[in-house]
Amino acid sequence: MVALAIFIATLILVIWQPRGLGIGWSALGGALVALATGVVGLTDVGVVWAIVWDATFTFVALIIISLLLDEAGFFAWAALHVARWGNGRGHLLFPLVVVLGAFIAAFFANDGAALLLTPIVIAILLRLDFSPPAALAFIIATGFVADTTSLPLVISNLVNIVTANYFGIGFDRYAQVMVPVNLVSLAATLGVLWIAFGRRIPARYSVEKLEAPHAAVKDPLVFKAAFPLLALLMAAYFVTAPLGVPIALVTGAAALSLMVLAGRWWRGGQGASVSVTHALRGAPWQIVLFSLGMYLVVYGLGNAGLTDYGVQALEWLALQGHLVATIGTGFLVALVASVMNNLPSTLVAALAIDQAELPGLTQELMIYASVIGNDLGPKFTPIGSLATLLWLHVLAGKGYRIGWGQYMKVGLLITPPVLLATLLALALWLPRLPAG
Repeated sequence: MVALAIFIATLILVIWQPRGLGIGWSALGGALVALATGVVGLTDVGVVWAIVWDATFTFVALIIISLLLDEAGFFAWAALHVARWGNGRGHLLFPLVVVLGAFIAAFFANDGAALLLTPIVIAILLRLDFSPPAALAFIIATGFVADTTSLPLVISNLVNIVTANYFGIGFDRYAQVMVPVNLVSLAATLGVLWIAFGRRIPARYSVEKLEAPHAAVKDPLVFKAAFPLLALLMAAYFVTAPLGVPIALVTGAAALSLMVLAGRWWRGGQGASVSVTHALRGAPWQIVLFSLGMYLVVYGLGNAGLTDYGVQALEWLALQGHLVATIGTGFLVALVASVMNNLPSTLVAALAIDQAELPGLTQELMIYASVIGNDLGPKFTPIGSLATLLWLHVLAGKGYRIGWGQYMKVGLLITPPVLLATLLALALWLPRLPAG
């Protein structure tokens, strides 16, 4: 009961953020209380840090890269191209925006897609004079696709990194399994969004109201470096994965290289139009404290018996066959993530799967099903992920207020069919692959 009370109090502070209290400080405070009460011990700190450090610093480095490219105009340039490719047809623009969101989520993580693309899409919609209902359809789409298509690569979501590191899944093996599954998730997301919002989308819009894409580029040097940097980064992930090189080192090297270019450090900063300092300040440093603090609090819940309940549920599901085990695990994890938040849920799921007595293929199916559940499941509720809370905050700052009731109405409509389709794809695809 002490462990549960500490977790609930910590989660309330993280969501509420009284007087602007950072999520990291709230989580760290909860961890200190857990240490003081004996819910966790000092040795647990090392165990948890070993689990989260690579994922945490990889995520920070990706956001730094995203912020630098955003200041250089990369994402605005991409969005303007997509708006022009729509050729004045609203029913073509909508799927193009969804695909753009999926692309950004794959390479810049779900938070980057939700937080960077949403303001750009809003600005374009205002310029095109879209009605509020039509604009809301696009806004909801960008927010949801950021999470539902954050499956394909290890770097696409903090959940993916933590899980892959915990179970020793290589970058190449993860992509082999999840890239096809993510395509199904994208198709299902687009289909459900179209059913829900297709009637709100205007048939035509005026392309002439859009500025030329090149006008969005603020720093040509950083902009031109974006594509070769991404290509080298992807190649480096695949090359270094068999060598056991931490993803954070590879991503950190890419972030540092882009910072050097953006800051023009070899010229003493002359000619720089992108603020490296601003990007560093905007990086989610609070996530470092949050990861260690919140995961310690959750580890205490595991010590108090929560993991045992998860083990029992997973072992029962395993007896029902691969299909039921995959779908059951995904939905179970999704429900836990929607209530607990997906980052704590990730650790609970990993501990339970690791401790359960499961056959090899069943365990692998459950590992990937837990990733899907933790990536997609948070969309049931506004508190399911920090990205959603930040996305709602960004929207409020732009004058778009989505209440929790309205959000959950949409979330409960969109999430279950997409989650089901994605888990079915996993259950059908993974057994066909050679053993990892």
